[in-house]
Amino acid sequence: MKNKNHARRAVAATTVVLAVIGLSACGAAKTNSSSGSGKVTITVPSWVGAEANAAVAKYILENELDTEVEETQLDESVAFDALSSGKADAILEDWGGAPKKVSQYVDDKKSIVKAGDLGVTGHIGWYVPKYLVDEHPDITDWKNLNKYKSLFKTAESGDKGQLLEGSPSYTTNDDALIKNLKLDYKTVYSGSEAAQITQIKENYKAKKPFISYWWTPQWLNAQLDLVEVKLPEYKTGCDADTKKIACGYAKTPLQKYLNADFAKNGGDAAQFLKNFNWTADQQNEVAAMIAGDKMSADKAAEKWVKENKAVWKAWLPKK
Repeated sequence: MKNKNHARRAVAATTVVLAVIGLSACGAAKTNSSSGSGKVTITVPSWVGAEANAAVAKYILENELDTEVEETQLDESVAFDALSSGKADAILEDWGGAPKKVSQYVDDKKSIVKAGDLGVTGHIGWYVPKYLVDEHPDITDWKNLNKYKSLFKTAESGDKGQLLEGSPSYTTNDDALIKNLKLDYKTVYSGSEAAQITQIKENYKAKKPFISYWWTPQWLNAQLDLVEVKLPEYKTGCDADTKKIACGYAKTPLQKYLNADFAKNGGDAAQFLKNFNWTADQQNEVAAMIAGDKMSADKAAEKWVKENKAVWKAWLPKK
């Protein structure tokens, strides 16, 4: 949801393969006029914060820069492949989950270029509800988790404590952490971000104990009081060997990337995406409308754009 050698959340493999097959080479990088008129393909990973980025960018591109936008759901690794091949133009939220692809396409092949910070810092961790911390104050230290495992047992976890996860296609370090920290827990996947949120909300309403893989920014954090469990401190390189990881997750400034040809020849559309930069609160505002209020992404984007003209006007290319 996970720099994120850290949290690398994404779409299921089958969806990814179908999405890539469905993209034609002519479906992207068509912007070739100085005004930005043309078509731009934005990759969107499978969480609502990223959907909010794409929806707002799409609305402004289509309504202010006369640029048609196509969105396609792709996980981090496959999104880099699509950008490099010209089948997509932009990644607006990368958590650092595909470092080998960055090295391959950005550093070596130079078919993809960096497009700057999104403006949002991401962080993954393990979280428990505040009402549980009030009852057991030391539960926020990972060293004490084993003595509380019985609180978290479920039918799916057996005699171990359950660590609730999201989509099985999200890349996390949690199985390695459980093994290397000698924790008597089992990762149990809800299936998607939406299913994970449903489970968390049900548990929270019933004041049931739960511990979950979770992240910031996340719109639901404004509604529920969740407390992060202190894992061993993250230090640069502590996650280099994925099998030996025994540290928590980094705080990661989320990055944007563009197809190199599009970045050079994409006119105002490319410049706009380079300029696109907002805060976690702004992203959460749109995400909450989509996931919390059940608005369509297009309607949520339209509402936010109409109410925040002073913010996005600064993203438009200067004439």
